[in-house]
Amino acid sequence: MKYGLAGINVGGLAVPAVGRIAELAEELGYESVWTAEHIVLPDLPAGQTERPGTMPMLDSLVMLGYVAARTHTLRLATGVLLLPQHEPLLLAKQLASLDVVCEGRLIVGLGVGGVEAEAKALGVPMSERGARAGDYVRAMQAVWTMEHPSYAGKYATFEGINAFPRPVQQPHPPLVFGGRAPAVLRRTLRYGAGWYGWGMDVEGTRSVLASLAAAAQTVQRPAGLGKLEITIAPRESLTPDVIAAYHELGVERLLLRLPSLSPLEDIEAAIRGHAPEKLGQPS
Repeated sequence: MKYGLAGINVGGLAVPAVGRIAELAEELGYESVWTAEHIVLPDLPAGQTERPGTMPMLDSLVMLGYVAARTHTLRLATGVLLLPQHEPLLLAKQLASLDVVCEGRLIVGLGVGGVEAEAKALGVPMSERGARAGDYVRAMQAVWTMEHPSYAGKYATFEGINAFPRPVQQPHPPLVFGGRAPAVLRRTLRYGAGWYGWGMDVEGTRSVLASLAAAAQTVQRPAGLGKLEITIAPRESLTPDVIAAYHELGVERLLLRLPSLSPLEDIEAAIRGHAPEKLGQPS
């Protein structure tokens, strides 16, 4: 079992001290840190929305570039970027650049988003999220992998261009998809090295894994992608019994959901209290 930290760029961690926290995570043996993303949020008080517009959230790629300079072995993951809200060639350049400066430690988590006010403000109709996500994935893969990149889709079209440097990881950094809709699970099987579940419990994870197995009967998965790696940020506390239950399901990575709205010292205490050597390995 690999252990990581979720929400490393949110709330009390949306400060320069996040670099020191990442160094601590590496020192304690955590395998990875994962960001969250919302570019904008509804301008409503906390009581009227789950994530108010005043919730601090550092840009994932800026923050991971900073953390890359402060660490050496820690995997750096986006958990998840809201893909339809990004221009795909720009995002491909940013991700390739980040993979270069972190020397191949990047994991690219992608989702489609679920906050209507955010999608509307960014000019992405909610009804187009899935189609745009599929188009953008294929466009980014083209510019990362083709000798002479070209792509023709509904939402992304280009030819006669190129972009270097390419990612360190070949053919590109691992893509991990978040979300539970049938279309997301099919996209995960077609393009993903892994699937990411935020705020899951054991039974919910069991259900999604069953849905993935069913979808695999109808979706042709490229052989080069290998076995799908499952990452869960569980809502349960990481007790030995909970860890064992996820291990039995075949989950390879568990993420500690940080108390992001707490003071920095409380967040650090949670990170120390759940250090991998204390959690151990399920038998």
